[in-house]
Amino acid sequence: MRNFTIYLTAFLCLFLTKVFAQDVKVETVSQTFEARAKAIADKIESITKEEKAALKEEVEAVNIELENAEISAKDADDKKIQLAETRAKNIEFRVAQAEQELKDLVQQKVDGKIVDNDSTKRYSFVFPSMKIKDKTKDYREKRTTSQLVFAFGGNNLVTDNALANSDFRYFGSHFYEWGITSNTRILKDNNLLHFKYGLSLQYNNLRPTDNRLFVDSGKQTDLVEAGIHLKDSRFRNVNLVVPMHLEFDFSGSEMKNDKRVFKTHESFRFGLGGFAGFNIKSKQILEFEDESGNDVTQKTKGSYNVNDFIYGASAYIGYKSISLYAKYDISPLFKENAVDQNNISYGVRFDFN
Repeated sequence: MRNFTIYLTAFLCLFLTKVFAQDVKVETVSQTFEARAKAIADKIESITKEEKAALKEEVEAVNIELENAEISAKDADDKKIQLAETRAKNIEFRVAQAEQELKDLVQQKVDGKIVDNDSTKRYSFVFPSMKIKDKTKDYREKRTTSQLVFAFGGNNLVTDNALANSDFRYFGSHFYEWGITSNTRILKDNNLLHFKYGLSLQYNNLRPTDNRLFVDSGKQTDLVEAGIHLKDSRFRNVNLVVPMHLEFDFSGSEMKNDKRVFKTHESFRFGLGGFAGFNIKSKQILEFEDESGNDVTQKTKGSYNVNDFIYGASAYIGYKSISLYAKYDISPLFKENAVDQNNISYGVRFDFN
């Protein structure tokens, strides 16, 4: 399932451009933002495959040792667990590096340092007249456009189907999300319906109330009193997801040079859909003073029994590039806790063309 999702996200990050030429064509070629994002997605997929293949070989070697009575069954199980933990840490470290590359790439896009070749003029030479025909097209004539997405706002947990009386601060807990999307007009001659899909990183932060922190006590993750005074207690989950929405865009169309041009993100619009992906990092951050009065920041990475596979529903409604946004994790945050708790986020979303 992980490989399938990564292949899908890589495919969704590749935006096709059409070139029409007759006999001989001349075009300027540059590496697009989407192509570079796809390369990073391919790297993440390759990392997972390499580490899993290495783990499989190591486990097979342990099985051979067990069959030859070189080690006991208990030692074999302990060794397999240690190998699996090592490979999981390798995946986390290497994926984090790729994540930073993607973050830097998006920042370059925001800063205008990357210019896609979508706006580059292409020419075709028609013999024998040697007439040069400009093949440049207005980007709005395209059926598929791309956007940079950024969202932020409040974050919390729904416990027993209720958000009231939460164990987490309403104003201190927050989320932010950034990614890239492709927006495809579904009908050829009607601009209302669009399919919006892409790749996003979600950062969900929770700040417990009453001087508490999370403790992994085996199969369950409990929220307990810290025992020392905490200046800050924060629990962060980072998810890599594929969001998909059916978007209703009321931007309409207009006639330009005797040709109908369809607009996007120029009027009222709303989207309904969801997302699916994987948790790639869980971290608890504590800030306190030690016995000497020194400020201490303690960061602890671990599984915390967080669900590896993430899926949920999301929706947005707004005008032009700005909209109100909400997402809800249908998958519980923790795997086997006695009470299901589901992450919920609400805030503002920007879709930059």
